[in-house]
Amino acid sequence: QVSLVESGGGEVSTGGSLRLSCAASGSAFTDYNLAWFRQAPGKEREFVAAVDWSGIGKYYADFVEDRFSVSRSNVKYEGYLQMNSLKPEDTAVYFCAADRNWGRVVGNTRHLEAWGQGTLVTVTS
Repeated sequence: QVSLVESGGGEVSTGGSLRLSCAASGSAFTDYNLAWFRQAPGKEREFVAAVDWSGIGKYYADFVEDRFSVSRSNVKYEGYLQMNSLKPEDTAVYFCAADRNWGRVVGNTRHLEAWGQGTLVTVTS
């Protein structure tokens, strides 16, 4: 089992950028695909982006609109979510998740093998 810890959240103005990190420990990192989800106050958790175990395959939610970029380092055991052109509606707690099944990772399901505790992103207008 892999354990995940997110970092990099904070407060930023509209149009600003943030880079979230997801540090992994435990089982072989390259066995796992990574996904980012977010949950805004009063809303359901939603899928944001995913990267496969190799770092080559990537998948994004439609609302990302080319503003976000997902990546990983299999040397550092880390995943990343680079977020640009942030909007107030991007305000949410962002979670990193991992699963060995790519179909589950991109299937917008909460039933993934590992989750981080989340990091808060606040975008002010």
